[in-house]
Amino acid sequence: MARGMRADKTFLIITVILIVAGFFIFSSASLGLLAKETSNYSSVAFSQTVLGLFLGSIAMILAARLDYKVWKKWAFYLLVIAVVLNILVLIPSIGFEHGGARRWLRVGELSFQPSEALKFAFIIYFAAWAAGAKEKIKTFSGGLLPLIVLLGLCGALLLKQPDTDNFMVIVATGLGMFVAAGGRWRHIAVIALAGLAGITFLAFTRPYVMQRITTFLNPTSDALGSGYQIQQSLIAIGSGKLFGKGFGQSVQKFTYLPEPVGDSIFAVAAEEFGFVGSVLLIAIFTLFTVRGLKIAGNVPDVFGRLTAAGIVIMIISQAFVNIGAMLGVIPLSGITLPFVSHGGSSLFLSVFEIGVVLSISKSQKSS
Repeated sequence: MARGMRADKTFLIITVILIVAGFFIFSSASLGLLAKETSNYSSVAFSQTVLGLFLGSIAMILAARLDYKVWKKWAFYLLVIAVVLNILVLIPSIGFEHGGARRWLRVGELSFQPSEALKFAFIIYFAAWAAGAKEKIKTFSGGLLPLIVLLGLCGALLLKQPDTDNFMVIVATGLGMFVAAGGRWRHIAVIALAGLAGITFLAFTRPYVMQRITTFLNPTSDALGSGYQIQQSLIAIGSGKLFGKGFGQSVQKFTYLPEPVGDSIFAVAAEEFGFVGSVLLIAIFTLFTVRGLKIAGNVPDVFGRLTAAGIVIMIISQAFVNIGAMLGVIPLSGITLPFVSHGGSSLFLSVFEIGVVLSISKSQKSS
């Protein structure tokens, strides 16, 4: 069969390796929950394996078989649904609050983050709009202004929760897709400057943002307070040395690292698998990015190209924000590591989005 008739096997293999590696890392890190008096280990394990991996894999297979152009027809409705869900999460009687943030909706015993749906809806809607805009994307009124309006809508919803990290991921994804669509660099510079001004504004109006910045600049200033997580993360990473302590042998995941199955999971992996294991994990993410962007570059359809690029950029942006924060090279964030950290809804949508990319990969030009 012609290459264009099949899904990209290389991308699928890389993703499966990433998912399997992530599952083993999560399995070890989740043991740290057993050290807590109020352990929710069974709930976390069920969410990750059943909702995230099992149902996500089914969704990926279905998405890979579905013609990706269908998403273009549903783009507006997907955005409306995602916006409504993110409005509902702000209603006290509906939204679920944890750690001072209201980011979850609860369905029975399960909870999910509507922001994950918003990220996917943003990619689909922006790709559909940009495909129709064509050369107008290079103008202010037909390119930059609509992007600013769309980012502003997402910002209004996410910053209210507050979920600054996922909003930053959406901004990075939007900029990447804007470049891929042919947007002008001077317009990108405008958004970058506006983003810098926005971060400055948030730093002076939201104490937790300023705290992250000051902790990044001087992580030892409050080692038992705001700097505790980064200190414990660096201890875990450093103690892993070259080859690590071995699978399941992390000490920091027991009571020391906050959220060992969440945003601190890379530190657990680095402690158990060392520098070599950490580099291999980063290498897999890098291969994922290179192959995914190659798929996007080989797709003749503008909507397909931008959708594939958007999904890959979104996942890799989130991954390297998480890893960079744990290494102390960027300010600490509460964002999770895709395919690895706990989060049933996040894992489900990430795996499902891989199916969308696989569907798009069937339309690659022969080379």
